[in-house]
Amino acid sequence: MRYLVLLTGTRLTDAPPELMKAIMDLGGEATAAGALLDTAGLAPATDAARVQLRSGHLSVMDGPFTEAKEVISYALYDVRSKEEAVEWSRRFMAAHQEHVPGWDGVADVLRVMGPEDFAPPA
Repeated sequence: MRYLVLLTGTRLTDAPPELMKAIMDLGGEATAAGALLDTAGLAPATDAARVQLRSGHLSVMDGPFTEAKEVISYALYDVRSKEEAVEWSRRFMAAHQEHVPGWDGVADVLRVMGPEDFAPPA
């Protein structure tokens, strides 16, 4: 099963080298385990756009957006269970907890649907 993890938080302008090493080590471990398919940081919301459909009205808005926290990175995992994806995410957040005291963030773990989710009923 594939899971997309979206990290929302306050963007770190000067990430401590210890945090970057911990993230690289964890990414290497997840890649070696065959779990991590892709990961990357995302550009600030100043470079973003939001396409919205609300009450039948379609609009496009350029960033930045009013939220103080923004989606700052993602990871795509191929794992056996949601629990495994949650554990990789927990370890990633624990690295932040250890190396950036006071930093707050959220990792949303979302299952990526595949063709099996749309198969006709048997």
